[in-house]
Amino acid sequence: MEDLELTIKPEDYSLLTDLYQLTMGACYVGEGLDQRRASFELTVRRLPKGFGYLIAMGLAQALDYLEKLHFSAAQIEFLQTSGLFDHAPAKFWTLLQNGRFTGDVWAMPEGTAVFPNEPLLRIEAPLWQAQLVETYLLNTVNYQTLVATRAARMRDAAGAESTLLEFGTRRAFSPQASVWAARAALGAGLDATSNVLAAQKLGRQPTGTMAHALVMALSAKGTEAQAFTAFHRHFPGAPLLIDTYDTIAAARELSAYLRDGTQSLAGVRIDSGELLSLSQQVRDLLPGVPIFASGDLDEYKIAELKVAGAPIDGYGLGTQLVTGSPVNGVYKLVEIDGIPVMKESPGKITYPGRKQVFRQMEQGVVTQDCLGLISDSPSATPLLQLVFKQGQRVQESERLSAIAERTAESVRSLPSWVRQLDEPTSIPVELSSSLADLIQHTHQRSAQSATP
Repeated sequence: MEDLELTIKPEDYSLLTDLYQLTMGACYVGEGLDQRRASFELTVRRLPKGFGYLIAMGLAQALDYLEKLHFSAAQIEFLQTSGLFDHAPAKFWTLLQNGRFTGDVWAMPEGTAVFPNEPLLRIEAPLWQAQLVETYLLNTVNYQTLVATRAARMRDAAGAESTLLEFGTRRAFSPQASVWAARAALGAGLDATSNVLAAQKLGRQPTGTMAHALVMALSAKGTEAQAFTAFHRHFPGAPLLIDTYDTIAAARELSAYLRDGTQSLAGVRIDSGELLSLSQQVRDLLPGVPIFASGDLDEYKIAELKVAGAPIDGYGLGTQLVTGSPVNGVYKLVEIDGIPVMKESPGKITYPGRKQVFRQMEQGVVTQDCLGLISDSPSATPLLQLVFKQGQRVQESERLSAIAERTAESVRSLPSWVRQLDEPTSIPVELSSSLADLIQHTHQRSAQSATP
């Protein structure tokens, strides 16, 4: 039967993967490779255009997935009756029936600034497990990292004093993505979300104003001012959307409405028009009333308004926050049974061996990152931390407030030429001598094995 609900629950995690993860798993079992110790690293080869850094996010959901991963009898029956696995070894089904994630996870803490070719996380587990989890890990880490990076850039452009609200639910790529987007945005420094479910799940108070529909519906047999009065009858002092008809006329009405001091107004929102001029005129009419702007705003428009001196106190951020050029993270095998391996396809080269990122800072500013092997011991700070050992968490999940503080600190630590919006440049990532030697050795070994 077709399931029209398509709601994803933790018990669905095992099948939320690409088919080839399972077919490869069956092949590994058949060839006696399934229990070989494998290390995969999730990295981003190139940043999205116009980005100088990324903010790592999505680890909490990745760990929740690994912790709850298992196959039910119904799921195994679905695979068996599909006909796709008719030649799979019997041991494959036993493996799925009893399987749990039993590996280790090393990861960048959420809110950490990262650069190309640096592992955001590493999985060390039996080969079949490490292979199976690729799809889900890429899904949650890639998307949340994109939203967190956009949010961090918007916060950086707006400044710490501005209120930034996440309004992206209707533009996110799915209902599930909308909740992840809200979390990533809050973790990267936004103040609140309009997504009521996300707010409830994250222990936050949802925020919002109203839509043009309410003003049009309530003013159809009256006036816009009467619509505002009716809304305040049920939500006293709540922010009002004032650009349904004439923004300045609405501001004049509200000025008169507030003049006797018996009414309050938490803010007004302008969702269209020339925001600089409109905000200046509204400020003159409504001194002391916070002005919020929305309407497909991004970090570039926010920076432009800030430079022009627009008296805007906060921004509602939606489409440009939760969409955009994807973070094209990849998940590649780097070691099998202690043997370093690398992909050598043109434009898609990966570095062999289990790696660590070492960050060098001077006076609180990042000066350089070194990508080395886990056996390296430079004086710089290692960034990847052990978060899962033998299938068990080694630390409690962090609160979003702590992640947001780390994001803010990470962005502050970046040089201006990394943070700038126009043609930013990433921090240079050098390779340690030991990693460079390993790359050369692995390449030579691969060339010899490829020779007939």
